[in-house]
Amino acid sequence: MNTEISASEMRRVDANCGGIGLLPLQLMENAGASVACAIRARFLEDRETSIVVLAGTGNNGGDGFVAARHLLDYNPVILLLGRARDIATEESRRNWEILENLSADLMEIKDSSELSELELGADVVIDAMLGTGVRGSVREPVASAINLINESSAFVLSIDTPSGFNPDNFEKVVQADLTITNHRMKEGLSGHPEVAGEIEVADIGIPTRATLIVGTGDLPPARNAGSHKGDNGRVLVIGGGAFTGAPALAALAAARAGADWVTVAAPRSVAGTIAGFSPDLIVHSLSGRYLTSDDIDTVNALIREHDVTVIGMGLGRESETAEAVSVIIRSNPDARFVIDADALHALRMPMPVHEGTLPIITPHAGEFRMLGGVVSADLDEQCELVMDFSARNHVVTLLKGNTDVMSDGRAVRINRTGNPGMTVGGTGDVLAGVTGAIFANAGALAAASAGALIVGTAGDLAFVKYGCGLLATDVIECIPDAMRK
Repeated sequence: MNTEISASEMRRVDANCGGIGLLPLQLMENAGASVACAIRARFLEDRETSIVVLAGTGNNGGDGFVAARHLLDYNPVILLLGRARDIATEESRRNWEILENLSADLMEIKDSSELSELELGADVVIDAMLGTGVRGSVREPVASAINLINESSAFVLSIDTPSGFNPDNFEKVVQADLTITNHRMKEGLSGHPEVAGEIEVADIGIPTRATLIVGTGDLPPARNAGSHKGDNGRVLVIGGGAFTGAPALAALAAARAGADWVTVAAPRSVAGTIAGFSPDLIVHSLSGRYLTSDDIDTVNALIREHDVTVIGMGLGRESETAEAVSVIIRSNPDARFVIDADALHALRMPMPVHEGTLPIITPHAGEFRMLGGVVSADLDEQCELVMDFSARNHVVTLLKGNTDVMSDGRAVRINRTGNPGMTVGGTGDVLAGVTGAIFANAGALAAASAGALIVGTAGDLAFVKYGCGLLATDVIECIPDAMRK
């Protein structure tokens, strides 16, 4: 498993920690304290060591404020790159106010001209200006502060990453002697010692289990206000024949989850009934009473017109249907598939390796066993089993259960939302539809994780009103509320 963590994954973990009760203030305290500990370890014998902290208005600056508090006996000077009123987070603001209450040496740098009058004659400079995920050019006054740091003779310690660090762009970046990076090695950092200097990874109190549990950090981003119809996903649902409700539930769930365009491709025998469920559904009638090889060319053409194909709900298990499903999946190697219900019985494992995005399969425990997977009552063991299965079979697995387990063969996620009322028929179809909608604009593991979280949360909202009498349609109606962060 890769020990490096990307900026986006770190943001996901940070956001989800709050959901398990691990507060951002705790993480900030641990991060800042680890920086102070590193300074004391290197300069313990010299209490005359002069320290300057250059801090931004975000959480990286908050880490710097905590470090300064722990180092107050060194009388550090704290330079805020911006105005105190613009500190972005409650945690950073609180730590700034603590320093104010302690009469620390604080200064607001409102523009770069004020930096030109300063000389960093300090022995130690703590760089707490910018954290991970820098996008575009570094703006003033941080750009001038980086110049000032790099021109100094001080020992430079950067918090998390050197300010301005971007693995693909070193136009303006702090050149650190030591980088204390939080939780895990940040992506690309270890390959650039000329920028990061010596690197230490600080344990700030995020256990491995906390990184697995899905939460608000897994929800899809807000829709672009300038988007047009179709930009937010075109989903094709292939289902029906043996049953009519299942594909309709999947399609309505996809629409509620934000897909702009949802089409149901169903056998002629049930297409009219499915269309009657809602005027919001676009229904394409196939031939006959169930899906057969006669429909393959038509279905393949529809797949090319959509971003994601959700297949399997209510198809039935006729041998001709299973063969048609197998051919459809194999003949569209670059398509994005969510494979559920009856379509799972048509799969030939392992799935072929191809350059496109991995397909998502959504089995319950019985279907997982049928596909060759192993089910364990021990959650840690189940996570390992699902990850191994996914790696061997070239799929992203969303194993449904009291605790859902998702893996792409490299990473694992677990979802603990949901309730006993969701054993009612149709909730699996809802999950497939929601996952398909998210998959249109996200990676496969991200879509599976978000789908499980959203549907479980929607089910919990429906349970408050209906208890164990909830219906799959009640879950669908709660999807928009579940998607609000």
